[in-house]
Amino acid sequence: MSKNTRATQTLEKTGITFTVHTYDYDPNAERVGLQAAEAIGEEPHRVLKTLMAEVDGKPVCVVVPSDREVSMKKLAAAFGGKSAAMMKPALAEKATGYVVGGISPFGQKKQVPTAIEEAAMNEPLVYMNGGQRGLQVRLAPTDAQRALNAIIASVIAER
Repeated sequence: MSKNTRATQTLEKTGITFTVHTYDYDPNAERVGLQAAEAIGEEPHRVLKTLMAEVDGKPVCVVVPSDREVSMKKLAAAFGGKSAAMMKPALAEKATGYVVGGISPFGQKKQVPTAIEEAAMNEPLVYMNGGQRGLQVRLAPTDAQRALNAIIASVIAER
């Protein structure tokens, strides 16, 4: 497995401090983010999943803890839209240049507006996909926000 991906290259170019962590990706896992958290031995709320969605038909990226779900209503509101829906996997792959299960918010083919769940900002370090299945990068959430020029918003659904 290469630890040199568009995501890690993007972080290096921006001068962000991060570490790379690999794990055995399970293509049959019901929830990829939770499988990643378990595989690297980290709490699920610190392992963030990258999801691609559309707000009023325009692509957006949303990063949330792997043990939570996105509220489409909150996501639309975060971007000043009326409606939001998850992007179909094939469209997400085409838009990002990454394969589902390996979609990183960093180094996408075209950077789209990104939101990071505000609860993640309370953690000193978080894990995000590093641009391929089985690869995570660990970094400060404030550095991730800066690298992505992301908005911080409450976008998770209530339990």
